[in-house]
Amino acid sequence: MKKINPSVIARVARPKRSLIKIISSLFLLIISSQLVFAQKKTTILPIIPQPSEISVLDGSFVLSSQTKLVLNDASLKNEAQILNDFLIKNYGIALQVVSQVPPSGNCIQFEKPDWEAGWPENYHLDIDEKHITILAEGKGAGFFYGLQSLFQLMPVVAHAPNKMAPNSTISIPCLHIKDSPKYSWRGMHLDVCRHFFPKEFIKKYIDLLAMYKFNTFHWHLTEDQGWRIEIKKYPKLTEIGAYRNGSTIGLVKDKKFDNVRYGGFYTQEDIKEVVAYASERYITIVPEIEMPGHSVAAIASYPYLSCSGKQIEVEKAWGVFDDVYCPKEETFTFLQDVLTEVIALFPGKYIHIGGDECPKESWKKCVNCQALIKKEGLKDEHELQSYFIRRIEKFVNSKGKQIIGWDEILEGGLAPNASVMSWRGTEGGIAAAKQKHFVVMSPGKPCYFDHYQSKDKSKEPLAIGGFNPLDSVYNYDPTPKVLSLEEQKYIMGAQGNVWTEYINTEEQVEYMAVPRMCALAEALWTPRENKNYTNFIARLKQNSKLLDRMNVNYAKHFLVNKK
Repeated sequence: MKKINPSVIARVARPKRSLIKIISSLFLLIISSQLVFAQKKTTILPIIPQPSEISVLDGSFVLSSQTKLVLNDASLKNEAQILNDFLIKNYGIALQVVSQVPPSGNCIQFEKPDWEAGWPENYHLDIDEKHITILAEGKGAGFFYGLQSLFQLMPVVAHAPNKMAPNSTISIPCLHIKDSPKYSWRGMHLDVCRHFFPKEFIKKYIDLLAMYKFNTFHWHLTEDQGWRIEIKKYPKLTEIGAYRNGSTIGLVKDKKFDNVRYGGFYTQEDIKEVVAYASERYITIVPEIEMPGHSVAAIASYPYLSCSGKQIEVEKAWGVFDDVYCPKEETFTFLQDVLTEVIALFPGKYIHIGGDECPKESWKKCVNCQALIKKEGLKDEHELQSYFIRRIEKFVNSKGKQIIGWDEILEGGLAPNASVMSWRGTEGGIAAAKQKHFVVMSPGKPCYFDHYQSKDKSKEPLAIGGFNPLDSVYNYDPTPKVLSLEEQKYIMGAQGNVWTEYINTEEQVEYMAVPRMCALAEALWTPRENKNYTNFIARLKQNSKLLDRMNVNYAKHFLVNKK
């Protein structure tokens, strides 16, 4: 057999190998182009909560100091001012307001639908290379929410003091968003009684809520440990009730206290200022005036409000206490006077009257309470509490408002028009919905943001207990499946609660609330089929640059999240 020269084989094989290499390169090019295309269509944008519908398009809108703001409707001046205020604060530019779209384009414009849309919180955001257009109703929050999404899309300027260099530009991706909320009550709560926070911080808290499209701020204003709202007819509520002679150190069980006088309160002018600030951001404030329990600060100010009439001090421990309002006429007169002033300050629909954790021991021993039970034909002290709540509800309704209370107001019979905030799990909310009463879900798990957010408590600040990690908040569904479709209509939404027994600084409020409020925002806004926790974390990592710019002391567990 003739030998074949190995060099000949090499010469013959070389073209084949080159051809294979070329084919492989083409294959890789095709695959990579497909990956680029797929990535473009699934671009992760730092918008929280995730919009109902979003399509990312080719190209970018370039915003500069030459961009025009088209405003042909005077009713939208507030929205125009919000936009320019944001640009001035963060980029050092303000857009010239004009009445018509310029020939060259490069403008931002607000448009109202030609039809009666009936969706005050919905909006469309369209961005192409020449125009940014927000479409929404003029009377509602739609334009504001469209602006919040736009602001989140803008790059964060890294250099202080967050000003653009002269002649620089802002590149914003082209896209189409069609967006609407899933729930009508998207709330966050803050307790300012255990620890007090000045109005400037309350405004910052409201700014966070606004950025994430919350529409309700539940402001817990009275407690055993402090009365925080000025009532002009009863000045002792703030002269005495707003201050305590010490606070708990460490855990309640240790029974250790300091002797530092602590307190503070909001004047009615402060309240008006904060209410107006929230209203400009389409947030309704729901004030909570606790009754009949958690009333030690009020009783310390006016002892006749209790069953015993004894002088007591504003409480410095955390917990539940036997000194509660006595359901007598003098008490109802006091509460009606208080509520009259409160209602005048808060234009929203609801007044929160608490109703939780009211011990009945003093009522059982009180001659007046027992006589009232007999007179009204009540079965027991639980029905006496229901009587108390019904009296208050009747008065609040007469002022054109409605009450909402913690789920204990179900005990002894629910007041006719009351709404329920379910905190002891979901059972109270389910029971109320079945009775055709409106419900806000706020169960301790996962909606209490004073609970730990990491299993390693040694690396966390002292908290009241519990464990509510970010993913459990994100995956929360406020609508119990046990309810029928008709009963589910009574679930208005949910809220996150920040109780402050163990939270005594503004930085710690932020640490406990953020980013769990971001997760809750998405649970309450975004359709379930659009939610994805991994995608949320990716967006949150981008979005956190905004939190850095706002100097928010947020918890950073998600930055090392492996999910």
